[in-house]
Amino acid sequence: MCRFLGYKGAPIVMDHLLYQPKNSLIHQSYHALERRDPVNGDGFGVGWYAPGISPTPALFVSIRPAWNNRNLRYLAPKIRSGCIFAHVRAAGTGAVTEPNCHPFHYGNFLMMHNGNINNFLQIKRELRNRLSDETYNWITGETDSEHFFALFLDYLLREKQTRHDHNDMTAALQYALAELKDIHRRKNAVDSTVLNLLVTNGKCMVAMRYSNDPAIEAPTLYHSIGSRFECSNGVCRMKQTDPSEHAVLIVSEKLTDAEDDWHCVPTGHIIVVKEDLSISLIPIPG
Repeated sequence: MCRFLGYKGAPIVMDHLLYQPKNSLIHQSYHALERRDPVNGDGFGVGWYAPGISPTPALFVSIRPAWNNRNLRYLAPKIRSGCIFAHVRAAGTGAVTEPNCHPFHYGNFLMMHNGNINNFLQIKRELRNRLSDETYNWITGETDSEHFFALFLDYLLREKQTRHDHNDMTAALQYALAELKDIHRRKNAVDSTVLNLLVTNGKCMVAMRYSNDPAIEAPTLYHSIGSRFECSNGVCRMKQTDPSEHAVLIVSEKLTDAEDDWHCVPTGHIIVVKEDLSISLIPIPG
């Protein structure tokens, strides 16, 4: 299973998230600490927002391992953003191709996933039949992740075309999960689905940690909240300094050994990072 991180807060240099922490996302690409197979070498992707230039995000994906990409190593210390998504992939459904690399992008949205939808090929046709022409034709890859994102987008755009907030995104996530459950039921497909995923519109973030099979533990998911995330002399911490400043990280694995900085998201919950960067935890209906 893959690893990811999402950041929202005061603009930060990408290098401070991807490379500098002790257990940085780049470190997790070759030596993840909280999954059985420590290697996530089937490509990577980074997305970031520059709202002074465009409401839609920049995106850079590659099928090369993140630990061995010169371009990423060169760019990361020179990009600063207030909203950054990054993902390292261990391929499950879908070949190792750029269209299958996360984050996936639609309009001003980014989404990435760590987990799997069981029996995806058995339910794929039914899932696609439920999509509008817009989202059906938007899909370019093969992954279960991108198809779940399409379900999310379909509901979101049907309910409201623009000006989506955290409530809209939360409702769309719950709808997509309910649709997925219904498709599994109608196709008589065994539904042992694991969905750790994160979506943003550049202004807020909504994440889910979900497993519908008690025998299968959802992958780890943590959040950290404070004034700012800082790295100095090789030490990275979420600082609690200025109460008027806010920063939030949502990660598959803790980036540092500072246990007090990280809080586990319980399985079966959605975590919502609102536009003001306050957070709330919402239980997923059974």
